[in-house]
Amino acid sequence: MEQPIKILIVEDNVIIADDMQSMLEEIGYDIVDNVIVYEQAVEVLKNQQVDLVLIDIILASDKTGIDLGKHIRENYDIPFIFVTSNSDRATVENAKTVKPNGYLVKPFEQQDLYTSIEIALSNFIYGKQGSGKHSGDMDNVNEDVPMSNSILKDSIFVKKQHLYYRIQFGDIQFIKADNVYLEVNTVDKKFLVRSPLKDYLEKLPKNKFYRAHKSYIVNVDHIDAINSKDIMINNNLIPISKDFKEFIISAMNS
Repeated sequence: MEQPIKILIVEDNVIIADDMQSMLEEIGYDIVDNVIVYEQAVEVLKNQQVDLVLIDIILASDKTGIDLGKHIRENYDIPFIFVTSNSDRATVENAKTVKPNGYLVKPFEQQDLYTSIEIALSNFIYGKQGSGKHSGDMDNVNEDVPMSNSILKDSIFVKKQHLYYRIQFGDIQFIKADNVYLEVNTVDKKFLVRSPLKDYLEKLPKNKFYRAHKSYIVNVDHIDAINSKDIMINNNLIPISKDFKEFIISAMNS
């Protein structure tokens, strides 16, 4: 199931924070929490899934937003953006030491916020593993969808229309090679990724995903039926190699 990007807001001005939350929710992002101090942010990061953090540099505590940026860099593999009213040289140079993924100066409009988030996400995701673009139309495939090869923790980021979404590994049923693209099939959607099948397999959980055929990777949890030549996943017949058939039969009998 696709999930909106989850954002944590760290801003000590409650009016600005609430305004930011309204802007983001109107666009389609999911706000995990809206906190005012470093310690609260650390607790949210520890206990909840967060995909991106918006951080005011000056917070209502001894620890600053730059301290929080350092904490994120040292403990998490997620992007963050500084949101501040300070754009003087000293502040910018200090902020640069923790390598933020963006820097947004107040006041700003909804479009400024959206643009900063999307650029930060895009640079973060594509910078890790490379990128690919969808060329041509396919049935049931979202149009104009550049896909990322970047897989983070238990999921993969894909872009649909104007937002990035997180697809859980468990929702992937099978992956089919189609020229230079891979067709990632979930229960009700297909997404495109530009990657060799072999390279993609190496990024997936090894106890769930197997190469069933030269052109297919399957999630064994989604296999509905098997015969001497094929397996069935969600009414899709997928050809299988002799080795994979023997592996599945052996696993069923163990």
